[in-house]
Amino acid sequence: MGVSEAIEVPEVSVKYDVSACDPDVPPGYKQTEVGVIPEDWGCVSVRDAATASANAIVGGPFGSDLVSSDYSVSGVPVIRGQNMSARLVSGDFVFVTELKAKSLSANLAYPEDLIFTQRGTLGQVSIVPNAEYKCYLISQSQMKVSLNRTCQDPCFVLQYFASSAGQKQITASAIQTGVPHTNLGILRAYRFPSPPIFEQRAISTALSDMDALLDCLDRLIAKKRNLKQAAMQQLLTGQTRLPGFEGEWDVRQLGEEAIFLKGKGLPKTALDSHGTELCVHYGELFTQYSEEINSTLSRTRNSPDHFRSIANDVLMPTSDVTPRGLAKASCVMQDRVVLGGDILVIRLSPERVNGIFLSYVIRSEAAQVLSLVTGTTVFHLYGSDMKKFIFPIPPLEEQIAIVKVLSDIGAEIEVLEQRRNKTRDLKQAMMQELLTGRTRLI
Repeated sequence: MGVSEAIEVPEVSVKYDVSACDPDVPPGYKQTEVGVIPEDWGCVSVRDAATASANAIVGGPFGSDLVSSDYSVSGVPVIRGQNMSARLVSGDFVFVTELKAKSLSANLAYPEDLIFTQRGTLGQVSIVPNAEYKCYLISQSQMKVSLNRTCQDPCFVLQYFASSAGQKQITASAIQTGVPHTNLGILRAYRFPSPPIFEQRAISTALSDMDALLDCLDRLIAKKRNLKQAAMQQLLTGQTRLPGFEGEWDVRQLGEEAIFLKGKGLPKTALDSHGTELCVHYGELFTQYSEEINSTLSRTRNSPDHFRSIANDVLMPTSDVTPRGLAKASCVMQDRVVLGGDILVIRLSPERVNGIFLSYVIRSEAAQVLSLVTGTTVFHLYGSDMKKFIFPIPPLEEQIAIVKVLSDIGAEIEVLEQRRNKTRDLKQAMMQELLTGRTRLI
């Protein structure tokens, strides 16, 4: 028996923060629980927007009614949290047999139903696609809503609850005791603006077009990243040679080509946007910098105690709570950049080793770096460890040529990421305008 059949969760009173609404409501608009909207729009609850059919708003089965031993290799897919990372329910599914799904028929979801996360990553909202499966079973951590489609466009409602206003409503109404969660009563009380159905469809189409563009950019970025990874694998090992280069590569220990130094000081409190010196804080090496540092993100105040770079230095973090974070290397391309403590500085002869080339090699040889790491709870990487790092090294001219190929691909990825970010910002602005009725499409 599904949970929706066994327990009737009462509707709760959800308080909405409307303090951010315009203090002066313009002509043709009205103040509602979801803010200022056009006078000809409604403001409805999920309960009122649901279809009148049975099991229109349900949660997943009782825990004992769906366990891992019920899963099969095919049949009816089960919607879990990992299937709700996109607008459409998707990803790798587990399945139950048709017979098992029939026994849990109250907990089934169908095309264009909305799925909300009940516990776990609150705020996840997805729509069941018109795809190869005629129905899906929701897990114990999800809730389903079947809307009255004569009055409500599921894609419009999805866009609203994916917006900042909808997400704020979900977060504000969550039960915070223990693991944050919600329930059917809270879900029924969610409210959203309800334009006429033809306007809902126009709005959802406009926003879905932006989503399609974002999806296209994401796929293109992923493709370029895979291309760069494949190029690194081929070029950095000599499996593929660029035109004009031949001959054997040397295989060297890094200790034969470098000296090892360490940055100094520079806590986060020393970072100062008005400082006169460029600097790199070790924490930035994990997420902010790629193989090449042409410009720094931070500044600090001048001090005679600072440790400063020489162009072509390769920087690595020396400590982290996870060992994999230490397999990062970035080449700083400027002299006199202040380098903070917990930064391993690999100083190379620029006539022998291109620092960007070495940074690519170190990142591509993460497994070898991890074999040199020490520690149990906090992991460390020292110069004495990296001296043992073994790598193939072509002549300098070939190193530079390889770097140019990889950097060009990286530059293409950066341009695409900037375009995606601008497109995402544009979509957010469109949502703010269209979902509130400030801008009308009719």
